[in-house]
Amino acid sequence: MAGVLAMVLAGGEGKRLHPLTETRSKPSVPFGGSYRLLDFALNNFVNADILQIYVLTQFKSQSLNIHLRQAWHLSGITNRFIDPVPAQQRLGKRWYDGTADAIYQNNKFIEMNEPEQVCIFGSDHIYKMDVRQMVNYHKEKDAHLTVAAIQVPKDQAYHFGIIEVDKEGRMIGFQEKPSVEEAKTIPGDPEHVLASMGNYTFDTKVLLSELSRDAEDEDSEHDFGKNIIPHLFPQGKVFVYNFNSNKIAGEPDGVYWRDVGTLDAYWEAHMDLLADEPPFSLYNRKWPLHTYYPPLPPATFKDSENHNTRISKSLLSAGCYVLGSHVHRSVMGFHCHIRPGTEISESVLLGEVKVGENCRIRRAIIDKNVEIAPGTVIGEDLAADKARFDVSENGIVVIAKNTKVGF
Repeated sequence: MAGVLAMVLAGGEGKRLHPLTETRSKPSVPFGGSYRLLDFALNNFVNADILQIYVLTQFKSQSLNIHLRQAWHLSGITNRFIDPVPAQQRLGKRWYDGTADAIYQNNKFIEMNEPEQVCIFGSDHIYKMDVRQMVNYHKEKDAHLTVAAIQVPKDQAYHFGIIEVDKEGRMIGFQEKPSVEEAKTIPGDPEHVLASMGNYTFDTKVLLSELSRDAEDEDSEHDFGKNIIPHLFPQGKVFVYNFNSNKIAGEPDGVYWRDVGTLDAYWEAHMDLLADEPPFSLYNRKWPLHTYYPPLPPATFKDSENHNTRISKSLLSAGCYVLGSHVHRSVMGFHCHIRPGTEISESVLLGEVKVGENCRIRRAIIDKNVEIAPGTVIGEDLAADKARFDVSENGIVVIAKNTKVGF
């Protein structure tokens, strides 16, 4: 899509996803067996034929940089790129002070490419979006800024920027992460609010001017939600794109968007993939989901001498080897090995996990390179689990990367 530059914010620490973010940034957290969170934003741009993309990184970015190099390298095609941009302290010895400051510190890339519009998207949500439709809406409205929005329950309002909109789609009110009591609900629907998805399409000239103005404001937090949007929308040229109107060939009616900012939300999003009719499909050939696949053999299932293997309602990635075990409603990343007599249910194994014989694992998230000794039980006695592992509010047991359990 000519004239459009994408800048993906991929520097988040993801503190609420700890320990999954202990050694990696939030956008590089694995998801769905084969993917990283960042992949979904990148697929939205690539499938929309937007192929000038900068990925802005900051915290613990090494694993993300490796993934970008392996999965998203474009070469030999003029003016087509997916380039990681680490925080380089271009404007002094400081990191990014906020989302707007991250773009401001890299505004030379915008000036160099001379786009007509700039799309600024986050990288830690699970969804599919044809970004062309949002850009076309932005052009039709002759907007300075267009903000993508979706309905969410009112009790979640404090996580988001909450929007008020008129009949023409123009933003007429904005609250950055208000309390549940103060959040403005959708007219006629007191149970829901209209929330910003953190995805923006800017007129380039307006963006550069606004970033310069904001950078000179010493009282600003240099954040799009807290500072840029509240300053722009009273001028009457900020419009709201209803994500529910986004249509993708081969997708069912209704859109799916999941914020996986907490361990419970992360686990629940995986369980969504395992539903009888998943609200988010990995199989639409008209909207392929690209990622990096290592050189591994297909997943292998074998009965052992005394145990049959049974796999149900699960996703297992390449290189997995399940011998004489039962796996139910679970997702396994690359190269997981499960020994005979083990039962795994409602769990997420991120990859390179080895589970010994006769284990029982229930409602768990197990990070990479974990080894679990024979006979280990996880997820049945939360009091005991809390003494050894992280446990989420809803009782999901989380085992950190490189842990040896029971040895």
